[in-house]
Amino acid sequence: MKLSKTEIMKRLNRLVGWKLVGKTVQRKFKFKNFVDTIKFVNKIVPIAEKEEHHPDLTIQNYNELIISITTHDAGGITEWDFGLAKKIERLVE
Repeated sequence: MKLSKTEIMKRLNRLVGWKLVGKTVQRKFKFKNFVDTIKFVNKIVPIAEKEEHHPDLTIQNYNELIISITTHDAGGITEWDFGLAKKIERLVE
């Protein structure tokens, strides 16, 4: 079920660096180099496959990764998106 803007903002306050961008929750990560960026992407892949929930991944400036998460079937942000964001957060810790 799609979350309200109030519910989204409440959940975003519990995550570091994530923000609301349109109908997605998004975070930008910056790495030392391109290889480290790709290594991080490769850590996300098995999680996304297991969850059957795939974020949009954009690499820019060779060392910046922008992750955007939404539930397309729901037409917006759901609890499922925050679950995936939390799992991605654990990769950083």
